[in-house]
Amino acid sequence: MLVTAIMDIVTSNCDTIEKTSFKSSLPGNAKMRDIAAAIQVIEEGGMYFDEPEKDDDDDDGNSGIKGIGIKILEGTTVLGLSRTSGLAPLGGLDTNAEEEIPKTFALLSKHDHSSQANLSSAVIPGLWDDLHCQHVAVPFAVWALANWAMASDTNRSHIQELDRDGQVVMTALMAPERTVKWHGSLVARLLLEDPNLPLSDSVSDWSSSLLATVSHASKTEDIPLAQVALSAFLVSVDRSDEARKMVMEKGLHLMRDSARKTKKHKVVQEGLSKALELLCAGEMHLSLEESQKWSGILLSWVLGKVASDTVQSSARRILSSTFEDYGPHSIPISQGWLTLIMNEILNYSKTLSAKGASLPKTEKPKVDLSKVASATLSTNQLAGAVVSLAMAQLGTVPDSVNNVPLADLLLSEPFAVPIKNLKKDSPPKFNAAESALATLKAIKSLTEVCAEDSICQNKIVDFGILCLLRRFLLSDDYEKLGAIEAYDASRSLEARERAPDSVGESSITDMQDPSSVKVPASAHIRRHAARLLTILSLLPQVQKVILADETWCKWLDDCAKGRISGCNDPKTQSYARASLLNIFCNQQDDSASGNGGSSKPGVSNMNSNCPRYGDMIFLINPGLPHWKCPEKEQQSGKKNESSSEGEATNAADTVIDHVVDASDLSSSMDPSSSGSRVHDPEFDVIFLHGLRGGPFKTWRIAEDKSSTKSGLVEKIDQEAGKLGTFWPSEWLSNDFPQARLFTLKYKTNLTEWSGASLPLQEVSSMILEKLVSAGIGDRPVVFVTHSMGGLVVKQILHKAKEEKLDKLVNNTAGVIFYSCPHFGSKLADMPWRMGLVLRPAPSIGELRSGSPRLVELNDLLRQLHKKGIVEVLSFCETKVTPIVEGYGGWAFRMEIVPIESAYPGFGELVVLESTDHINSCKPLSRSDPSYTEALQFLRKLSSQRSRSNVKPEAGMHD
Repeated sequence: MLVTAIMDIVTSNCDTIEKTSFKSSLPGNAKMRDIAAAIQVIEEGGMYFDEPEKDDDDDDGNSGIKGIGIKILEGTTVLGLSRTSGLAPLGGLDTNAEEEIPKTFALLSKHDHSSQANLSSAVIPGLWDDLHCQHVAVPFAVWALANWAMASDTNRSHIQELDRDGQVVMTALMAPERTVKWHGSLVARLLLEDPNLPLSDSVSDWSSSLLATVSHASKTEDIPLAQVALSAFLVSVDRSDEARKMVMEKGLHLMRDSARKTKKHKVVQEGLSKALELLCAGEMHLSLEESQKWSGILLSWVLGKVASDTVQSSARRILSSTFEDYGPHSIPISQGWLTLIMNEILNYSKTLSAKGASLPKTEKPKVDLSKVASATLSTNQLAGAVVSLAMAQLGTVPDSVNNVPLADLLLSEPFAVPIKNLKKDSPPKFNAAESALATLKAIKSLTEVCAEDSICQNKIVDFGILCLLRRFLLSDDYEKLGAIEAYDASRSLEARERAPDSVGESSITDMQDPSSVKVPASAHIRRHAARLLTILSLLPQVQKVILADETWCKWLDDCAKGRISGCNDPKTQSYARASLLNIFCNQQDDSASGNGGSSKPGVSNMNSNCPRYGDMIFLINPGLPHWKCPEKEQQSGKKNESSSEGEATNAADTVIDHVVDASDLSSSMDPSSSGSRVHDPEFDVIFLHGLRGGPFKTWRIAEDKSSTKSGLVEKIDQEAGKLGTFWPSEWLSNDFPQARLFTLKYKTNLTEWSGASLPLQEVSSMILEKLVSAGIGDRPVVFVTHSMGGLVVKQILHKAKEEKLDKLVNNTAGVIFYSCPHFGSKLADMPWRMGLVLRPAPSIGELRSGSPRLVELNDLLRQLHKKGIVEVLSFCETKVTPIVEGYGGWAFRMEIVPIESAYPGFGELVVLESTDHINSCKPLSRSDPSYTEALQFLRKLSSQRSRSNVKPEAGMHD
């Protein structure tokens, strides 16, 4: 049958938009009357002709016709008419009554007054018998219109002119037939995409109909139809303000329904995400309620395995826009995002652990179960915080979670238990401080789990952790939420004071007292977010993201220089500078080596010229100018002449110039020495703490050299050094400006009760790797150590010699030991004798007196000193240190490192009078011997180096 063949043509292209040929079957120079004929079919729902009385005896019908169709024969449009010659008037039209002429032919008559008379009278014998139903003619007419629109811009111009008000396209979009909707959507898209055509007044109506088609097709899983309608909908939203306004007011729920129904279909999800991003990109933004309703879907896009990179990127940008728009009110969304990331990482860790259970010990993946357990607890607490804060903001617990704006988010897996535990008759009492604390614990746990796992790091980057870190660093959402709570509490208090004789509100008053509102731990959140950023900044994909964000780069630079309020913590400032150096140095080196476009993990890390700072190394005074990329220091005077060309790379270079230029020194620095800081530093001075110490608290000044207080053995050095001057930064940086100063951290515990502690060799290997990655060893190095830190340095040098890292060994100019147990410590002996009370950690067991390992390490340093490679300065304590404090002021005290263990047998020795173990590295003032002797030692090394550099130069001149 001919009709079957025709309809096969009509419906064969109603496939996914990618499979559509877009090679029109019709000519690009279609006649105006042919397009008008097709439009008339669509407009009238078919084409009817006057049908005179029929002779019952004549099956063929001697006059009149039953139907009409359109067919293309060899490029010519013809109509299937009756078997009689001649053309009956169209549509029962009285040609003498102009007011009854359809608008399409009224427009056509302006171009061709003989349109009706010249309509092809060619007859396809028998065709009208098969086209007796009008629903056959309309699909074929819309198919023809779509093909003409694809064929040329001239055809599209004719279609637009004949359908100025857009009602014909609208009719096709609203038709019941699927093929009509499909081709109608294609016509709408083609007309909207043509920049030379004016927008129809009906575009907003088109958008509404297209969105309805997408929604219905999604419910019926008609993905090809949903796809083509969505493609046209996207263009309408992109080009028309009225269409965007219509969707924002009436269509967002249809988009959400479509997103829920098509989770497995990337193409539809991608279109919906693009459409939502277009809606949010202009002046109109999602309301807070709509943002909450969308949050679950957006987060499923960000974390979804089905979602494409495009969908994930769109979702991340929309969520970031929500955070910017609603700040503290969006905290449940950002916390929910972090919860879902944590949940994904825990599932990954558990899967990895399960796979490793059946593998040999040597092949098992490294999964720290204690960190996983801690992260699980933090995730559960954060999930509870999300639910509690969401309900607290609502002010009530609804009968069903489905009735709250955050329903899609709260129905996710991690929130099932907190939702179940909700009590409808008592809304949860939750405040900003508790919410911030839950976020802080989650970030810390996530950092610990991913710190040494590159796969985990890449996963959380894919899950959008950078958006959250940017928000945690650059904003004060929790502080603002606390301020809102305090304000609301004060208003409530004023209202109660005005109300006479309030009954039974004492407990409420206590709860809502403004003075009882706690300050959220925003600074701690910022510090741990900065730490995680430093770890991630070694990944090439992260470097590109931050490099492209000038606002973020400037914030990091200002933070490193202490210009950001609430960013005064030295660790946060160090993390900020380290992140910038990781990003810019590696990007510069990639550009120079031609690897700028590489996205493979670890590519930039292979560049030996690029220092890579991890979270274990802290930069002291990160605002000083010597913290620069090596290449940048050589080009500090050069400017990018082509920065005005507007290219992205030039913009990035501009950011780099801004960030690494530190010509404006801090006012706290001595201006007389600022000139020397501009030049490449002569030394790297590395501070390494001891047992239960820290990278900063160990090196703070003391008020009394023998007043260390301690409640338990585990609190040694916890109380000491919490406050006071960090003397390497305040004093040494000015008194010895020819050095870069670093301070390191590593985990040490006295007993296994306080957590895992790595053996000495493993700790040293880890630190050695971090030092080499950071480029430490490229210039002369001096280690300043306290207690066990000295043994760690010895082990580092031993390991470096084994691995033939001669640069670090030969460039180690000196080591300063504060109370280092070169031959063991009495404190280390005590747990072994009190094994039933204290279980010694692995690192402590290695400090027992007479340990062969300690003797071996000391012999290595002795050889280096004898060869004149390493100079040594040792300090010795003279007072006992309180270990366990009892009732009534009683305390168990002991000499932790006696003089026979503090002196290695070579080098200089300084005995510190009235000084205990903890305070041996904490000078009282600049005149304290523990500081003056160390400074003199450093200056002596500097003068020796200067003399050694002058002699070769003199020889060259000779």
